[in-house]
Amino acid sequence: MSANVKGLITPNRSTQIMEIRELTRAEEQIMQVLWQLKKGFVKEVIDALPEPKPAYNTVSTFVRILEAKGFVDHTAFGKSHEYFPVISKEQYQNFAADKLLSGYFDNSVKHMFSFFVKKEKIDLKEADEIMKLIGQLKDK
Repeated sequence: MSANVKGLITPNRSTQIMEIRELTRAEEQIMQVLWQLKKGFVKEVIDALPEPKPAYNTVSTFVRILEAKGFVDHTAFGKSHEYFPVISKEQYQNFAADKLLSGYFDNSVKHMFSFFVKKEKIDLKEADEIMKLIGQLKDK
């Protein structure tokens, strides 16, 4: 499923502007590793993944899919490729948060916050920290 996002990116090897699209769970897991590593060969990505480790060809296929989607690019070293993220973790976080907020909470942070409070996903310490952040915003 594709979704539009405010912040568009331009992949390194293309002058075409690409939109950020939703990742599958497997694609997101590989992106998490690449964001952590900053760059890496398929073997390094596999080494950073939890057990049970996927097959080399499986990870290689997902990395190439991520490259086709504009999330990843590579530097060639002969027949080997070192992959690196083109879209930052922060850019994808913004996309995912906007999608969550608009898709489930009618673009209301209040509704989202209430949901997490009701589900007891926010403890009193976190609520206090949120209140401090709100206070800092008011002071600006």
